[in-house]
Amino acid sequence: MAKEASPGIQTTTPKPQTSHIPLFFKKLVQQRVLLLMSAPFLIWLFIFKYLPLWGWTIAFQDFKPAKSFSDQKWVGFEHFKMLFQDEKFIQVLRNTLAMSTINLVLGFVTAIVLALLLNELRFVLFKRLVQTVSYLPHFISWVVAANIIATALSPDNGIVNELLMWLGVIKEPILFLGIPEYFWGINGLSEVWKNVGWNTIVYLAAMTMIDPAQYEAAEIDGAGRIQRIWHITLPGIKPVIIVLLIMNIGYLLESGFEPQYLLGNGMNVDYSENLDIFVLKYGIAMGNFSLSVAAGMFKTVISFILLFAANYTAKRMGESRLF
Repeated sequence: MAKEASPGIQTTTPKPQTSHIPLFFKKLVQQRVLLLMSAPFLIWLFIFKYLPLWGWTIAFQDFKPAKSFSDQKWVGFEHFKMLFQDEKFIQVLRNTLAMSTINLVLGFVTAIVLALLLNELRFVLFKRLVQTVSYLPHFISWVVAANIIATALSPDNGIVNELLMWLGVIKEPILFLGIPEYFWGINGLSEVWKNVGWNTIVYLAAMTMIDPAQYEAAEIDGAGRIQRIWHITLPGIKPVIIVLLIMNIGYLLESGFEPQYLLGNGMNVDYSENLDIFVLKYGIAMGNFSLSVAAGMFKTVISFILLFAANYTAKRMGESRLF
């Protein structure tokens, strides 16, 4: 005999699951203005970033510009083998990684330290002056910046040599750009001088999002300035630091082109040439387009691997990540 439901109890039947597709289209309609604003960028991205990937086929050909695509000779991975058997490529790969690592470490440390110092300044006019002075070099062309650096390091009345001699550190001027082993450090310090002010903007913006009540509570509890920075400010901007670190690790093979090209010379060439200069000098300039595309393709693939590896590591450690 079937049991009857109690009069006071209402029975409900489960509703069938509805598709999320209508909801998806509803959101598209609601956000149509944002989609229209994004459309030009997506079109630009497709035309200038994705369509050119077809050119990667050149790396697997003995490419001759005068021939049509169907007449090109396919050589497989021969150009990649040539790269890894070329001592010059190994040398520029070493230089690229060394300069990128130096730029990464110095760039992060100096930008975070400067942002912390600026955040602690209470004299507004002086704070704005420091910000303006530190931002200005970012807007100077590398052509101008390289000339300023070369002049400052010149053995003929260069300010660096004059200062070191005045302090008694050296007895005679040094040709800094003529000593190969000095180039990595010079490049790293040049990048810091030019970009440290600009790099602090993100960290200063992140610091403004920290609740001021945390600082007030810490001050009431007797925490000093250093303790507030260590226990409140740094943890507050930690997600931003992690995300920027992941992005910069993905650019480890992008050590730049202009500073190395402009400050490099015949005396420091063994330490100043990087992958971009290698592609220009030994690929494009010599008409070996297949070799240059193979080197660029290698750089892109390794950058993707580094980016995903850094993001995965952050995920496993429970930190903020890109995706």
